[in-house]
Amino acid sequence: MATTASPAPTKKSRNSRKALKQKNEIVATAETPSSPVSAAKGKGKKSSFEKDLLEMQAMLEKMTIEKDKTEELLKEKEEILRKKEEELVTRDAEQERLKTELKKLQKMKEFKPNMTFACGQSLTQGEEEKMNKKKKKKDCPETKRPSSSYILWCKEQRDEIKKENPEADFKETSNILGAKWKSLSAEEKKPYEERYKVEKEAYLQVVAKEKREREAMKLLDDEQKQKTAMDLLDQYLQFVQEGEQDIKKKSKKQKDPRKPKHPISAFLVYANQRRAELREENKNVVEVAKMTGEEWKKLSDKQKAPFEEVAKKNKETYLEAMEEYKRTKEEEAMSQKKEEEELLKLHKQEALQLLKKKEKTDNLIKKEKETKKKKNENVDPNKPKKPASSFLLFRYVIPSLQQRCKEDFDRRTSWDEQLNSYRSNLSEMEGIG
Repeated sequence: MATTASPAPTKKSRNSRKALKQKNEIVATAETPSSPVSAAKGKGKKSSFEKDLLEMQAMLEKMTIEKDKTEELLKEKEEILRKKEEELVTRDAEQERLKTELKKLQKMKEFKPNMTFACGQSLTQGEEEKMNKKKKKKDCPETKRPSSSYILWCKEQRDEIKKENPEADFKETSNILGAKWKSLSAEEKKPYEERYKVEKEAYLQVVAKEKREREAMKLLDDEQKQKTAMDLLDQYLQFVQEGEQDIKKKSKKQKDPRKPKHPISAFLVYANQRRAELREENKNVVEVAKMTGEEWKKLSDKQKAPFEEVAKKNKETYLEAMEEYKRTKEEEAMSQKKEEEELLKLHKQEALQLLKKKEKTDNLIKKEKETKKKKNENVDPNKPKKPASSFLLFRYVIPSLQQRCKEDFDRRTSWDEQLNSYRSNLSEMEGIG
């Protein structure tokens, strides 16, 4: 077997030895005591390190302060955000509540009761009274307050005094009239006073009648209001039970079918004539409208004349029809007014009957009260009292019996207690003996 030759040991160079020597020299210099120059350098390094350390500590403190501030700011921002979230939640809840309320209101809009009000019930009581007063003052002179005897005389004498004193003003004329009235005798004043009395009596009769009618109408109005309120309540309850869900579309106001239609213009007469021709050419609506408009603009006055004549005739017929329609509407309104007046008369009669019934019942109650009062007043104090019945005597006796029984029971219990105490004392004495 062939043996492998080991590699020859390499010789160390002199340069490597020198390097080792240098290293040892550096270690030796480090171990040897430092010179004064190196000590000064070390002190300078130490002071610079302390300064850096202090700066680092100051920076650290500054950073901790800034950190605390940022944490506080973050907390504040978090609080603001939390409040905003709460506000949003509450706002959403409020919006939901408002939506539900709005739905309820929209549902309530669907409730359309069929109510029948009596004539005059739509007006309020104050408005109705004002309207009636104005009408009565215009229509009926009896409703005016009567003038006094002095004013009646002044009306006759004023013109004569004006002729006698043309330069006199209102104050002077009134003074003259007053002095003249005082100088008149009782016989001269008598016709004016009698006339005043007659007018006053007529006025008082009218006022009393009106007052009675007002009271009767008020009574009837109250009764009808109660009926309408009950009817409204029934309808509302029925509406709630049915529970209509969707809001119905508002029904458009129906036009009167009898009302004549407005006449078309000359252009529309021409357009209607041309439309059929253009439709045969397979033109659409927009094209037809555009073409007819352009053609109408190009037409001369002579060409437009026949269409304008047709439009004029249509307008005349429309105006005649409108006059007839207005006349019929006025007649209907008049007939309706008459019906309302007749209905009002019937209501007045009904109200007066109700008032009579009420007065009758009030009078009966009043009479009963008066008779009772008279009976109580006419009772003789010396008259012997009626003897009490057996039931009343029994009622009076029972409380006294109950009281006596209670007293006996209390007495018996006290005796029993005394006996028991005596027995206990006896037993104790026997035990001692």
